Amino acid sequence: MTDRYAVIGNPIAQSKSPQIHSAFAKVTGQDIDYTKLLAPLGGFAAAVDAFRAAGGRGMNVTAPFKLDAFAYATDLAPSAQMAGAVNALKFEGDKVHAENFDGVGLVRDLVHNLGCPIKGRRVLILGAGGATRGALLPLLAEQPAELVIVNRTVSKAQALAALAQQHQSGKVPVHAAAYADVVGVFDVVLNASSSSLTAELPPLPPSVFSPDCLAYDLTYGKGLTPFLKLAQQAGVTRLADGVGMLAEQAAEAFAWWRGVRPDTAGVIQQLTVPLV
Repeated sequence: MTDRYAVIGNPIAQSKSPQIHSAFAKVTGQDIDYTKLLAPLGGFAAAVDAFRAAGGRGMNVTAPFKLDAFAYATDLAPSAQMAGAVNALKFEGDKVHAENFDGVGLVRDLVHNLGCPIKGRRVLILGAGGATRGALLPLLAEQPAELVIVNRTVSKAQALAALAQQHQSGKVPVHAAAYADVVGVFDVVLNASSSSLTAELPPLPPSVFSPDCLAYDLTYGKGLTPFLKLAQQAGVTRLADGVGMLAEQAAEAFAWWRGVRPDTAGVIQQLTVPLV
């Protein structure tokens, strides 16, 4: 019998998850049916209950339901606890296991796909929302020389820095700053803020980019965002968006559900939008 999976969100028409997971199933020989599920606002639990009752085995979770999924789960993985949000669910009887693969997907894209080691490097991350929170522990596990969180509201960045210091397994220095107070140059600059969704330019001084820096925008499919354009104008030649992160977090979920990890190169090639 074909196992059923879905991605749940509102809106959901834009989701690439069915395309991605169908491709993964094909290359790994897995028999699955993967669909989009539009749930009404306030109707997350009822929609998931119905999907489970119909034999659903697992779900990806996208906006605006990642906090609803956190509350719905019976077993939260450390990644989900740290992120405070859930992007993948697995159903086993009465158990609802929950994960957040965004951070590990980001790191895998940086290190394996883009050949950008984090160890010993200065990392700057823009924004102090859920995307940053989910990325902190996987980034710190790679042992950068320093990680700096910059945000318009500095207190939010300070709270995340304190959380990261408390939960990391190593002793990487984690600092918080306002955009205007960022000091020095960085080897990796990650835009995890919402600026690219609204085509805004984050108030980042161009001086933060080192000559061989990687500038990475966690959004995908937007082309040359204002953030990436700023980096390019500052002389940065290594630019990337989050399409690889999207594929890698999906591959983590697929492996969690099915016990086999698909290669992501074909999916990344299919979904890549040129940065122009």
